[in-house]
Amino acid sequence: MENRLRPLVEAELTRPVDPRVSAIAKAIAARHGAASRAVLFYGSCLREHQLEGLMLDFYLIVSDYSEAFDRRWLAIANRLVPPNVFPFHLGGLGAKYAVLSESDFHRLNGPETLNVSVWARFAQPSRLVWSSGAEATKRALDAVARAAPTLLSAARPLPDVGDGLEPWRHAFAKTYSAELRAERKGRSGSIVDHDPERYRQFLQPALDTIEPGARSGGWGRRRIAGKLLSIVRLAKASATYAGGAEYIAWKINRHAGTTIELSAWQKRHPLLAAISLLPRLLRSGAIR
Repeated sequence: MENRLRPLVEAELTRPVDPRVSAIAKAIAARHGAASRAVLFYGSCLREHQLEGLMLDFYLIVSDYSEAFDRRWLAIANRLVPPNVFPFHLGGLGAKYAVLSESDFHRLNGPETLNVSVWARFAQPSRLVWSSGAEATKRALDAVARAAPTLLSAARPLPDVGDGLEPWRHAFAKTYSAELRAERKGRSGSIVDHDPERYRQFLQPALDTIEPGARSGGWGRRRIAGKLLSIVRLAKASATYAGGAEYIAWKINRHAGTTIELSAWQKRHPLLAAISLLPRLLRSGAIR
């Protein structure tokens, strides 16, 4: 059967972006030298024209973790609990970028992984804003093209297609329940409603491309595994991300409408701050 999804993904990934986004992507790649293979831009900022005051989201794809970092412990952390996340600033804009190897990026976009984190994000629109060459571009495209079929397969049984949007709403709601999220309820549906024609166009090609033997269901296990992994990543980010505690508080305040303020002690001890904040955030419903 002809793969009708791949051309759609390629066309979407190669759409132009704000030149400032391209400049940040190029600078992120330069920071990691020859290990850099591709940089993808994703998330809510993809839809924004006014970028000042926002946190732009990128994924840096590298050939190998040991080549990407000059500190061995960062390579080990990225390999054991991917991805590592780092802050970045250029031209008055703030950003953060996650680091994955090409092999991990391919795996985490596919049905062989229980965790939803990567394939749920790349089933949404993204842009390939930098690559080291044609082969790196092809590998990034191949990986991203796995995400939407993985999402829809995992969410089976799907509701009736109807207007072409309900399967996506259903699927994204499932993924949001499988991570600790700071976004308010209804966020999963608004993703689809922002660009309904895109999701209608992608639906049948994505369904036709579901890989044989792809997992469906199992959401009880996905939720347990996903929330535990979210806690581990939260703790790791507080240690590896400069200003990690402040970033976590900022993200929760922005998405959940809270007014969390960190004490001087919490800023000095980000790992303990993350652990101490978690019970309060869960009780308040700031994260779910």
